[in-house]
Amino acid sequence: MLLHWAHLGLESLGRARERIDALNVFPVPDGDTGTNLYLTVEAAVAAAEAEPSADFAVLARSLARGALLGARGNSGVILSQILRGLCDEFGAVGNPGSGEVDGTAVARALRRASDAAYEAVERPVEGTILTVVRNAADAAHVAARASAGLAEVLGAVRTTAHDSLAATTDQLEVLRRAGVVDAGAAGLVVLLDALDEAVTGVHRADSEESRLMRPDSPAPKDVDVATYQGPEFEVMYLIESVDAKIAALRSELGSLGDSLVVVGGEGVWNIHVHVDDAGAAVEAAIAAGRPYDIRITHLATEPSRRRGDRVGLAGRGIVVVAHGSGISQLVTDAGAEVVMAEPRRSPSTRELLAAVRRTGAGEVIILPSDSDTQIVAAVVATEARDDGTRVAVIPTRSVVQSLAALAVHDTTRFFDADVVTMTRAASATRYGALTLAAREAVTSAGICRVGDVLGLVEGDIVELGSDLGDVARRILARMLATGGELVTVVTGEGCEPELVGDLEKWLRHHYAGVDLVSYDGGQPLWPLILGVE
Repeated sequence: MLLHWAHLGLESLGRARERIDALNVFPVPDGDTGTNLYLTVEAAVAAAEAEPSADFAVLARSLARGALLGARGNSGVILSQILRGLCDEFGAVGNPGSGEVDGTAVARALRRASDAAYEAVERPVEGTILTVVRNAADAAHVAARASAGLAEVLGAVRTTAHDSLAATTDQLEVLRRAGVVDAGAAGLVVLLDALDEAVTGVHRADSEESRLMRPDSPAPKDVDVATYQGPEFEVMYLIESVDAKIAALRSELGSLGDSLVVVGGEGVWNIHVHVDDAGAAVEAAIAAGRPYDIRITHLATEPSRRRGDRVGLAGRGIVVVAHGSGISQLVTDAGAEVVMAEPRRSPSTRELLAAVRRTGAGEVIILPSDSDTQIVAAVVATEARDDGTRVAVIPTRSVVQSLAALAVHDTTRFFDADVVTMTRAASATRYGALTLAAREAVTSAGICRVGDVLGLVEGDIVELGSDLGDVARRILARMLATGGELVTVVTGEGCEPELVGDLEKWLRHHYAGVDLVSYDGGQPLWPLILGVE
């Protein structure tokens, strides 16, 4: 359940990320709060998934430590402390013999999270993420004292968090002037909605994510980064230090600037501060311990130029997500950078961003090859644009769409024209796939049993059967019903070599004039991936 919540929260933040970025006017109107929150939670999820132990308390600690080490930006660092407070309490309750995570435990966890967040911020400001987590904790305690169950406590938390978020507009002058709620607080409410959904199994139509995604969702007005009058630099770093030295470091950094947040413990700390003298902030860290992962952002310049200027780099690069060794080699031979996706795991932001940078190009096109990776690719595009790299994400949902886009890629075109042409090729490619059922389940095509062949078109299960070739023919018949000129077959593990030849003969007999091209993709889980252009 803990991991389910983390995944739901990450997915929801991914979908709402750009809208939360647009709300970001405090403490600096730099439009990156949604991205920073997403990257913080992504780091937490990655740490928990990498934890070999299935012990609840150990997983909770891994989630909290991942957020600490991967926290980005002011709101991300505060969120990491909130997650630490929650996970510390959850982990303590989840130990053998210590009871269960019930409504009372959630109330204690939120109080611990709120206290930890306020302690981390040198000068707490109301009308922010801090206010919302405190009010949510208060609501949880009132509900728990009334002997409410877990679902009821979370319902009270949800209602109060939504109301508290709406009230932030009038609590801070900059938010009132812009006509928006606090961006960091909005991200926290998205996560609290995800917690409610993880426990109850109900996705609420009035969730904060849904509200943000509505066309009439308010956007900031009359606020621009050029109007920012605060310290010139944002400085962030991790530091290994004995806890006794952190108080002095905190005091020194507090005298240098504002927006100071200090989180961590047990020898590792994450520091965030806005200062005019970035060098002095780093020197203070060196005196206190061993700083690393130092990031300095110039706050007074436009976001697209902050982390260095790569506009002068020549050429255009392509980054393609591949799910098998055969496709990986094919894409590499075509001159693109490959990022490998593992079974049931999409590439991380770090992996995709590294691939974008490996291209060494000033213009990069990303082909994510599946729906789950599209959100990650959008985050990477934002990060890469901050490097000065021009990035476009073509929303390919299958490797056959990526191959179709790659086939029409032309570096002699202008960037926008190339993106449009590749997008048209991808969108003109219908995709299907075949896999084997791992468990008995009710599907839209009927009841499947372990080992049955499932046939999907555009992500929906539409055919069931016992023979791979039979289901493949039925899927192709569905896809060709509206026409088509070229069938692409990508074979994976579990596909017999003669199947491609049988499909080619069947096509010649039933669909004269339709050509077939096949590739040995080598992907696991999916014996066949099909495309029709």
